[in-house]
Amino acid sequence: MAKEPRPIDQLTIWDDAKAMIRKARAEGIETVHERLDQQTPHCKFCELGTTCRNCTMGPCRVSEKKPRGVCGADADVIVARNFGRFVTGGAAGHSDHGRDLIEVLEAIVEGEAPDYKITEEGKLRTIAGEIGIKEAGRDIMDVAKDVMECFFADFGSRKKEVSFLSRVPQKRKDLWAKLGMTPRGVDREIAEMMHRTHMGCDNDAPNTLIHAARTALADGWGGSMIGTELSDVIFGTPKPRMSTANLGVIKEDQVNILVHGHNPVVSEQILAAARDPELLARAKELGASGINLAGLCCTGNELLMRQGIPMAGNHLMTELAIITGAVEAIVVDYQCIMPSLVQVAGCYHTKFIDTANKARFTGAIHFDFQPRTAMQQAKEIVSIAVEAFAERDAGRVEIPGEPIEIMTGFSNEAVIEALGGSLDPLIQAIVAGDIKGAVGIVGCNNPKIKHDSLNVGLAKELIKRDILVIATGCVTTAAGKAGLLVPGAIEMAGPGLKKVCGSLGIPPVLHYGSCVDNSRIMQLCAALANTLNVDISDLPVGASSPEWYSEKAAAIGLYAVASGIYTHLGHPPNILGSETVTNLAVSGLEDLVGATFFIEPDPVKTADLFEERINAKRKGLGLDK
Repeated sequence: MAKEPRPIDQLTIWDDAKAMIRKARAEGIETVHERLDQQTPHCKFCELGTTCRNCTMGPCRVSEKKPRGVCGADADVIVARNFGRFVTGGAAGHSDHGRDLIEVLEAIVEGEAPDYKITEEGKLRTIAGEIGIKEAGRDIMDVAKDVMECFFADFGSRKKEVSFLSRVPQKRKDLWAKLGMTPRGVDREIAEMMHRTHMGCDNDAPNTLIHAARTALADGWGGSMIGTELSDVIFGTPKPRMSTANLGVIKEDQVNILVHGHNPVVSEQILAAARDPELLARAKELGASGINLAGLCCTGNELLMRQGIPMAGNHLMTELAIITGAVEAIVVDYQCIMPSLVQVAGCYHTKFIDTANKARFTGAIHFDFQPRTAMQQAKEIVSIAVEAFAERDAGRVEIPGEPIEIMTGFSNEAVIEALGGSLDPLIQAIVAGDIKGAVGIVGCNNPKIKHDSLNVGLAKELIKRDILVIATGCVTTAAGKAGLLVPGAIEMAGPGLKKVCGSLGIPPVLHYGSCVDNSRIMQLCAALANTLNVDISDLPVGASSPEWYSEKAAAIGLYAVASGIYTHLGHPPNILGSETVTNLAVSGLEDLVGATFFIEPDPVKTADLFEERINAKRKGLGLDK
């Protein structure tokens, strides 16, 4: 017997989402919410992390009655192995994104990428200096070649530490060295985790988790940071600008193309092709007034930050955007793309186009997107979308709501420029107590949680307490739709934060980019710690992923904690089957790295805990006097 669908009001806080869920149900289109209902209740062993499929003597499920698997592994070992592999999957995803950017830089250096260029020569030279490469007086392509080679080496096995550890406070580096946690190479740590978790290898849960942290750090201070910095070098460093968000950015009278995924290598070229005069002329021949490009998830964030392209939605809005009936094409690269989008697109005239061999979707139109032919391929993709406009069924079009204004583009460089060239004014505001501290709210949506309720609820609670919020990933669209990403949002902030943000003309919630751009937050924390001559763990800062779901979010959370940042998750990872692993995550890491995870589903209680922690760190720095 089929389950009765949950009431729509329980699924999301947004009116545009409710309208599209209602439309989907009326048209008989299944969404993520119906599939979640079909999959519940979930397997309790899987939820606890006490299942093991790492060899064919199993699969095994351990419990109090059956405490060991066939090989003899207990719950502690199995849960640690599963969590280590989970984190490693996330580190691999974000860091492979970084590798793609190195490969584009390599193609630029070799003259094999005519549609890409080094946009930020000054930033490239700065990076070169940070990682020990001589840049003064040298041709920019020679500098770029050396940077490219250095970053490729960060993925290998010959180095003692990844290059961007040059940014890390010495106290933190010494701690990592003492714990055996220093990240040496991205692929090295990933491969070693897979080796450690093979049957008959690492069977000591805390030791496995130390390496999980090392693997996460290789991502946060290696692959992800490389991805962010080279994206800036190639496509431009974000600067503050205005844009819009929600499903209302889809335009009824235009060809609508949505870009989705994480990699700006593809989406930047789609944007350029959408401005091609011949394609615009063809769109008008077919009755459209133009070509409209909008973003979903982190590829959307990349274009939003650099180009001001509007955001149609975050993770749980991706199916609903197609259900408007007004989307001609959805163009994807990789990560966080639900396979269901192919089926939903097939219910309309929408063309689903994938562009990466590492992320192909059955039923999609496939392009093997390459730097040497990027613009040619982008024009072909946009042409497919333009021609699809003639197939649109006007009677099935429903675009809910009006676009909401947002401010974006807060890179570290932009923040420092707004502060007059240094971090001193920010530090002074923290010392004065106008800004008590800062929390990065990052990441995802999870259909187990009412859509964006925790993301928005926590942001509002924090700014009321004079705690600055930095948002990345899917939280961006949530904060924007809630009116938190405009200067006028200071009316929702505490008096100190209101004063500081008002004087600078910025929102109390700053959009810092895509989820790979959490590395910007790490760099900012390191810069503050170095300026104050303290460790990152001494700072009045925190991190949160209230509605997380992915392996990448676990890797991000673990590299934040291992870097010394108190980190909140709205629900636990699948580790509760091991008391040892759970206790290490929520308390034991404090003694090792000066920070820990905490789990709390209530935004007010979460804000209370952050405020308590931030006040304790202020006291430790002598800022309570």
